[in-house]
Amino acid sequence: MVGALLVMAACTDLDLEPKSSTTAAVLFNDEAAYRSFLARIYSGIAVTGQQGPAGNTDISSLNEGFSNYQRQLWQLQELPTEEAVISWGDEGIQDLHNHVWTTANQFVRAVYYRIFYQVSIANEFLRETTDAKLDERNVSQSTRNDIKAYRAEARFLRALSLWHGIDLFGDLPFYTEDTPVGSEPPAQASRSEIFNYIDSELKTIEADMIAAGQNEYGRADRGALWMLQAKLYLNAEVYAGANRYTEAVTACKKVIDSGAYTLEDEYSHLFLADNHRSNEIIFAIPFDGLNTQSWGGTTYLVHAPIGGSMDPAAYGVNSGWFGLRTTSAFVDLFSDITGNSDERAIFYTDGQTKEINAIGNFGDGYAVPKYSNLTSEGLAGSDLTHPDTDFPMFRLADAYLMYAEAVLRGGQGGDVNTAVNLINELRQRAYNDATGNIAAGDLTLDFVLNERSRELYWEGHRRTDLIRFDRFTDNGIWPWKGGVKEGKLTESYRDLYPIPASEILANPKLTQNDGY
Repeated sequence: MVGALLVMAACTDLDLEPKSSTTAAVLFNDEAAYRSFLARIYSGIAVTGQQGPAGNTDISSLNEGFSNYQRQLWQLQELPTEEAVISWGDEGIQDLHNHVWTTANQFVRAVYYRIFYQVSIANEFLRETTDAKLDERNVSQSTRNDIKAYRAEARFLRALSLWHGIDLFGDLPFYTEDTPVGSEPPAQASRSEIFNYIDSELKTIEADMIAAGQNEYGRADRGALWMLQAKLYLNAEVYAGANRYTEAVTACKKVIDSGAYTLEDEYSHLFLADNHRSNEIIFAIPFDGLNTQSWGGTTYLVHAPIGGSMDPAAYGVNSGWFGLRTTSAFVDLFSDITGNSDERAIFYTDGQTKEINAIGNFGDGYAVPKYSNLTSEGLAGSDLTHPDTDFPMFRLADAYLMYAEAVLRGGQGGDVNTAVNLINELRQRAYNDATGNIAAGDLTLDFVLNERSRELYWEGHRRTDLIRFDRFTDNGIWPWKGGVKEGKLTESYRDLYPIPASEILANPKLTQNDGY
């Protein structure tokens, strides 16, 4: 029912579907529509249209199967790194491994348009929930009380997408709910300007967000906001040339000291079909095999790593897609792969070679069945094609790791001994005892970078981490980087993706990123 509003929401050259004759006056006769509209903003990260797993697509110019927000964000964060390779030959997919993507790459374009679709529908929600609009509709006080938190969540979701935007693309077209609908194409704002806007937004809405750990599962609360702040501040030197490590420490401490979150006892349980039970996950993108069907999300992350001699039923699904694996450089980050002493090393090696001689051969490279559609009790999810497994966008372990890194980088308000203790909590879970513990002298930035990979691999963080450590393009080599087996250095301008050529043509106010 929100289709008509969404069509009006676009300020870039997006062809948003479906179109509808429903007006705001009719839609909001039912006060439950405000909650439904907010749910639609959330669902934009998980689904691609009004009918799952495909149909009535949101953006008609994109291939719906390939355009899922979370799937393509994951691909742009993982496939250009040592953590993941894929055997498929779809146009543009191997360009991500090879670091030769262009302004016409369909996966880059999908993420870009998804980001601005999210920004647009968040803007429209905010336009329709002003005090003046609520007065016009004589909205009840109880609904107004709910809308106060709804508006904060919509602004959080917009900030989340803008963060993805500056992380991937740098300078962006910028527009808010105050931008007139149907006006000229938006002007481009600098990466640092949007960084400052996100920073200000998160501070402004913090008090209106539901307390940490108290919102409905799948909805953002203050814990999610603090995690986004920590991400923003930890990468502030990249985004804005500013040292904000002290604020990163503060944000992480808020998460840790809130008492709202605890580490999951078993690492693998964080990625199973009943992971919604975990108190470690701070903000998840929920998926449900019956009600949230998509060809992206965890449908992709469960099916695509299954192939070769792997039995799909062992992971709660009905088929493998013979796609995703990892490189030997990532495997080598673990101390004892044969014995799997580190339980985070979730590799399938039977019939798989450690080294990759041909990316197109699924048997080259260890498979990584990290995500599964089985529950912690070994039962299959509600559907054998579309998993019930939720995607953990933010979790407590990341707060521990960000705290440690920010302290090492000079952030005030924390201390090394606390950082060591937090890291050792993660390693004790990984090793089932204290054999993996480190001492203060072991806690270096290089160690943190590697530990982040061991703990957070395939969760969509690696590219951002490598860029922050200056290891992504011209200072890091791993197998098949740059399209050669031994890997090679690539051009530093690829620390940013290009603005899609179609968007440059549609908006003369935009300037393409250097190198493209």
